[in-house]
Amino acid sequence: MNVSTIVIEHLTKMFPMIQGIRAFLRPRPSGGAEALRGVTLEVVQGEVFGLLGPNGGGKTTLLEILATYLLPTSGRAWVNGYDVVRDPLAVRGAVGYCPAGAQGFDPHLSGRRNLEFFALLSHLPRSQARARVAHLWELVDLDRFSDGPVARYSDGMRQRLALARALLTDPPVLLLDEPTRGLDPKTAIGWRRLVREELVRALGKTVLLVTHDLLEAEEICDRMAMLEQGKIVAVGRVAEVLHDA
Repeated sequence: MNVSTIVIEHLTKMFPMIQGIRAFLRPRPSGGAEALRGVTLEVVQGEVFGLLGPNGGGKTTLLEILATYLLPTSGRAWVNGYDVVRDPLAVRGAVGYCPAGAQGFDPHLSGRRNLEFFALLSHLPRSQARARVAHLWELVDLDRFSDGPVARYSDGMRQRLALARALLTDPPVLLLDEPTRGLDPKTAIGWRRLVREELVRALGKTVLLVTHDLLEAEEICDRMAMLEQGKIVAVGRVAEVLHDA
C-alpha cells in the first residue's frame, strides 16, 4: 500500500501587488501576483516526484510553502502527516530543503565547519554533530575534495555541500530545487545517481525535485507534474506526461 508523504489540497499563494516604480516596470493584476492557483497533488513515500514547467510557474513557491518558508494564502498541505501551517516545527524536522544556487554558506569557513555550524543550529549535540557531518561528508562524496574554504569550491562541490546540509537531521523528505543547475554533464550524472541510488533506494527518502531538464526527469523521476502559471496542467508517469505535453 502506497502511503502519501506529501499531500497538497487546493493550495493558492497570492503575493502583494508591487508598488512604486517597480509596479510601472513590472505591472501585475490589480489583486497582486497569484503564484499558485488551486494546486492539488500527492507524493507517495519513497518516490522521486518531479516538478517541471517554465520560469515563474510557481515551482519554487510550492517548495518554500512545503518547507514552511512561506505561508499559503488558502488551501492546505501536509508533509509526513504534519500540517505546514499548524505544525511548522514538526514539518521542519521532517524536511530537508536544498534551495537553488547552494547559497547561505560562510565562504571563509571550510565545508565541514559550515555543516557543523548548521548542525548546531539544528540542536544536534556537538559530538553528534561532528559524527553526522563526517558521515555526510563521505555520503555526498566530498571526502576526496579539499577541505579548504567554501569560496574555493566548484559549483558541483557547493551543490553536494547543500545536499549534505539538507540531510543533517536525517529527514524523511527532501525538497530539491534545481540541484543540477549549472553543473557539467558528468557532475550532474553523479548527482542524479547519488539521489536515486543512495538517498531513495538505500535510505528510503521521498524526494520532490524541481528541474528544467527533461532528461533528468526521465532518468530519476517516478512521476512528475507540469506546473504552468501556478496551475497543475498534467500529472502522471514521466513518459505519459511528456507524451501528452
